[in-house]
Amino acid sequence: MKSENENAARAIIALIDVMARLRAPDGGCPWDLEQNFRTIAPYTIEEAYEVADAIEREDLAALKDELGDLLFQAVFHARMAEEAGLFDFADVAQGIADKMIRRHPHVFGDANMRGADEQTAAWEDQKVEERAAKGHHSLLDDVPVGLPGLARAVKLQKRAARVGFDWTQAKDVLSKISEETAELAEAMEMQDPDKIEDEFGDLLFVLANLSRHLKVDPEAALRRTNEKFIRRFRYIEEKLGDRLADASLEEMETLWTEAKSL
Repeated sequence: MKSENENAARAIIALIDVMARLRAPDGGCPWDLEQNFRTIAPYTIEEAYEVADAIEREDLAALKDELGDLLFQAVFHARMAEEAGLFDFADVAQGIADKMIRRHPHVFGDANMRGADEQTAAWEDQKVEERAAKGHHSLLDDVPVGLPGLARAVKLQKRAARVGFDWTQAKDVLSKISEETAELAEAMEMQDPDKIEDEFGDLLFVLANLSRHLKVDPEAALRRTNEKFIRRFRYIEEKLGDRLADASLEEMETLWTEAKSL
């Protein structure tokens, strides 16, 4: 174990050195030197999605590469922070190590062993204390704005549910979906773009709530449907070939139905 840790430490140091060289004012990479936290953030998000994609495809060779790309993003942000005199990579690594130890007293301390549900509850209680220490007084204060919309909706709803602001069962959410659908239809009749967007957002928010009650990850469910759409549309493309652009909707619908049965 010691030699493995030593190898990991050497590799991390090498990566930090590479990043420092890329950001060196004298002889560094012009593109890397131009970047800041805000310009790099989209790449960080993209790399996280590519990690998830490799896992979804069960491509473990790609997963190794994608995890490296994501790690590089952490090193990049830490390097820019170090240049600004804020913190460095060691602070980042030590901070997360300390946090994990603090949140797992049943592993690193003398607390009793917990089941998964007990650990989740204790984890949330610890996060409440940490939010208060940071001056975040609302349950919703630190839900990241940069999360995908559906994922953020679920996280907001989970926080509110901790104090009882929630439907008691999934079927109650279905009634709300019907209500929001009717309100969207009314906005469409009014032809008010702002109202349509508002009501459409309400409908998506309720659908995210339903996914939470059903214990379904809405992002995973939508990714699954996206892939299903790709498979079926590719079947249409394959069957129609060069005639695709000239085919009638009825013809494409017939092929779509065929694809569903495959």
